[in-house]
Amino acid sequence: MEVKILEVREESCPAARLIGKRYGEGVNWGEWWENDWFSILERNQSIAFNGDAYLGAVRIVDGMPERWIGMLFPMDTEVPNGFEYVDIEPLDFAVCYLYGRDGSSQFYTMDTHNMCLKELEKHHLKRKEDDWCFERYNCPRFTTPDESGNVILDYAISIEG
Repeated sequence: MEVKILEVREESCPAARLIGKRYGEGVNWGEWWENDWFSILERNQSIAFNGDAYLGAVRIVDGMPERWIGMLFPMDTEVPNGFEYVDIEPLDFAVCYLYGRDGSSQFYTMDTHNMCLKELEKHHLKRKEDDWCFERYNCPRFTTPDESGNVILDYAISIEG
């Protein structure tokens, strides 16, 4: 089964602090599990937009993708040793709820990204170019497959207000 969009919702994210690790090239989720880094971040209260989800994030900086793994917190949250942060202005997002097979790599393709952009057009929403996109790995939507072996990934694209 290919990934499909169940629905699109508009959500607002207040000013937030993304705390995590920054990556130029491919991100390394394995080191997060090996080092139990999320347990350090979870000691702080995340913002409602984040919920209990872990984030994969990307934006364009100087023409190049800047990737992050982390979580969103209130702006004044202290950054634990060994982590980096970036403060993010308040943004509106179109969140595509992607439904597909647990473990499928199709969640992470340009085809899926482009499918979401086309869906935004149908809803008369315009992407905010070069700004944030988040993969929001929500528990239990993404962590517990349904009876068909599928999960839901929240894919958020910043939009113009």
